[in-house]
Amino acid sequence: MEPSSSSSSPSSSGGSISPLDLMSALIKAKMDPSNVSSDSAAEVATVLLENREFVMILTTSIAVLIGCVVVLVWRRSASQKPKQIDPPKPLIVKESEPEVDNGKKKVTIFFGTQTGTAEGFAKALAEEAKARYSKAVFKVVDLDDYAGDDDEYEEKLTKESLAFFFLATYGDGEPTDNAARFYKWFTEGKGRGEWLQNMKYGVFGLGNRQYEHFNKVAKEVDDILSEQGAKRLVPVGLGDDDQCIEDDFTAWRELVWPELDQLLRDEDDATIVSTPYTAAVLEYRVVFYNPADAPLEDKNWSNANGHTTYDAQHPCRSNVAVRKELHTPASDRSCTHLEFDIAGTGLSYETGDHVGVYCENRDEVVEEALRLLGLPAETYFSVHTDKEDGTPLGGSSLPPPFPPCTLRTALARYADLLSSPKKSALLALAAHASDPTEADRLRYLASPAGKDEYAEWMVASQRSLLEVVAEFPSAKPPLGVFFAAVAPRLQPRYYSISSSPRMAASRIHVTCALVYEKTTTGRIHKGVCSTWMKNSVPLEKSHDCSWAPIFVRQSNFKLPSDTKVPIVMIGPGTGLAPFRGFLQERLALKEAGAELGPSILFFGCRNRKMDYIYEDELNNVVDSGALSELVVAFSREGPTKEYVQHKMMEKASDIWNMISQGGYLYVCGDAKGMARDVHRTLHTILQEQGSLDSSKAESMVKNLQMTGRYLRDVW
Repeated sequence: MEPSSSSSSPSSSGGSISPLDLMSALIKAKMDPSNVSSDSAAEVATVLLENREFVMILTTSIAVLIGCVVVLVWRRSASQKPKQIDPPKPLIVKESEPEVDNGKKKVTIFFGTQTGTAEGFAKALAEEAKARYSKAVFKVVDLDDYAGDDDEYEEKLTKESLAFFFLATYGDGEPTDNAARFYKWFTEGKGRGEWLQNMKYGVFGLGNRQYEHFNKVAKEVDDILSEQGAKRLVPVGLGDDDQCIEDDFTAWRELVWPELDQLLRDEDDATIVSTPYTAAVLEYRVVFYNPADAPLEDKNWSNANGHTTYDAQHPCRSNVAVRKELHTPASDRSCTHLEFDIAGTGLSYETGDHVGVYCENRDEVVEEALRLLGLPAETYFSVHTDKEDGTPLGGSSLPPPFPPCTLRTALARYADLLSSPKKSALLALAAHASDPTEADRLRYLASPAGKDEYAEWMVASQRSLLEVVAEFPSAKPPLGVFFAAVAPRLQPRYYSISSSPRMAASRIHVTCALVYEKTTTGRIHKGVCSTWMKNSVPLEKSHDCSWAPIFVRQSNFKLPSDTKVPIVMIGPGTGLAPFRGFLQERLALKEAGAELGPSILFFGCRNRKMDYIYEDELNNVVDSGALSELVVAFSREGPTKEYVQHKMMEKASDIWNMISQGGYLYVCGDAKGMARDVHRTLHTILQEQGSLDSSKAESMVKNLQMTGRYLRDVW
């Protein structure tokens, strides 16, 4: 900054007036303007011009002084006001209800659910318990809503004297989304001692015996509750969705009642003869509208839904930008590459995450449902969980209502029409069957006596809801019953995202195999979402493109934070999906100058000329150095079938060396077959290459899992 020319002006002015005199003159003028003559004003003006630097310093000092005074006053006034209170979280709003309310004992029923089944069982237990024990209060609680943080979980659980837990396990032994926070806190606090001595409890698990970690979450929570002092009322229930989980729940529930009789009934109740409990058939209140007044439903969809984050309850509308077939014409199967456009939506993802997709039933499925219900497609209606006066309808088990729409839209978007119906759905159909023979048959299939026939006729034959409704034509449930009790809500389908935001920040890529199989009844089962994806119209083909509500579910299936750590990836078929994202990530990191550790990918398919998906991409990634080695197993090319586990044995030494160097091992794909075979092969490799006995090899595998170095994304 150049020096000001006025800096020498005081000496050049002959010292006619000093800065002190100037200040005195200014103050006097302020205090008594009448004393200021035109001559003195002129003199002051001259001095001001000649003392510009001083004036600048003076005015700046005054401004700073004024600012300090303003801040001081503001802070003092602010300190006298009550502090701003943030909107209360569940943590802050403490429930004041005592353990005994009006002489009634409190029973809390927790649930961790992914598809709603655990929640349904929790509510069913509560409903029957209310009918049995009038002197107790039953409360059904979502585990995620129970506490705002870890401290509150501990504080509130110590006050629970009687509790039941309904806990589903999905994927690779993982808790459901709404139970994940509780499960992490509870399993990591095993050193708390016996702090739950006041609690009596029961646990019912929901899982599938085909998966390796069958009901892991329920078993672990049951064990920890017992270890920490709580008293187990009944053995942990192990519901198996591979058979009939409703029967498993019914059998477990029958063990609960004698225990609750001891705890919740007193001498006055001993003489009461309880009548057999019959669960009420759930039914929404339905309001019908004039179709002429119906709005255009698609235009009602807006991503500006008032929520800052997207989730399963608040998905994001996303257009299909790209769709292409990955198999060659020589293949008799199909696999779709799909890209959802998320530009400008605020939705984001990380490599390894899952995308949940809500899709619609096919038109022909909807038409069949309309024919069976015997109602016009354009019937416009809304469903409600309360009476007209606003009081809740009897029974707390009603699913949340969906938005007002036409019957065609409701059947397309909200009704699961192709899964086998639950026994509760058969009872609902029986209640509205005009033919007594059909009603009796439906009740028999839903009864304990009909368990074997239900397993054979329904489960083993994979009969869909529509097939069952067609089999009993006299059953005509009203819409309120059909959507509340007969047709379950159509659930989102989850897919491993097959892209990296480093390469495709505005797109979510999905790699989806078409589900197309013939059932024993002769019906061709077409997967709801895979068929929708295969038939979707992408934006690159038409501006009137297909779209779907989607959301992202975070995953722990992530690359090591240190790029130099070795990685082993095993993913045949569409199990390649997350590894395509991994490789995009590594390629972007390499281009940014990162040093990459060794990597090997085991991929498998039937035939290189039919279903070798992303072949060119994989070869390019190897050429670029982002992937050290690609090993492919072709199961249908040679005289014997060769799978990824066979290729792993051929590379046993390399796998051992990479793991010994702190490497990570990832598996993605079918849980029931491939993942089990790969797990056994890994055990064998560690045993042989490390010269370990079987128990030490198994211990090493478990250690890899516990430390997050053996990760699986399986279904």
